[in-house]
Amino acid sequence: MKRIAPLLAAIALTGISTTALPQDNSLSFFITSVGSGDGANLGGLEGADAHCAVLAEEAGVTGKTWRAYLSAHAANGNPAVNARDRIGDGPWYNANGVQVAASVDDLHSENNRLSKENSVDENGNVVNGRGDTPNRHDILTGSTEDGYATDATCNNWTSNGEGSAQVGHHDRTGGGANPTSWNSAHGSRGCSQENLVGTGGDGLFYCFAR
Repeated sequence: MKRIAPLLAAIALTGISTTALPQDNSLSFFITSVGSGDGANLGGLEGADAHCAVLAEEAGVTGKTWRAYLSAHAANGNPAVNARDRIGDGPWYNANGVQVAASVDDLHSENNRLSKENSVDENGNVVNGRGDTPNRHDILTGSTEDGYATDATCNNWTSNGEGSAQVGHHDRTGGGANPTSWNSAHGSRGCSQENLVGTGGDGLFYCFAR
């Protein structure tokens, strides 16, 4: 006790606060309330990122750097881009203040809290899932369950016609090879808006703040 008192006095003299900084639980994760309207043609990764930023700003969130959870396959001499490598370190919170994942590894584990109730849009609204009309549970990712790139990216998010997009189910239910996967349930039947809607989606995607 005699040694602790001088230490506390020294800390007080230096002006160092012993109070922990509050955790920022403001919006840092959401599903886009609307897609591009042009199928999986999002204007590439840059266009998708910009869409995330616009929606976040419209929801009243500024000062954050947003990235779409989308992968891109290697093309034209450029290496593949993995969705998991784009989104920062976490933790991430939805519009209702719920922490959905603490880190990248947590996000890609069974411990994440992603669900229909928690994977809401930028305004905190639940996105239609399986059993709702219309069903919008197919979320574009172009990724494996671990967050790495696949070839199903609709020409790296520039195609609204031929091709396919790997999608996840935000409500963790449905069909496909991995029906409960939030990021890699199955491929879409095409890249057009009509085909995305036809397989239970609407061209929506996940956004994360870095």
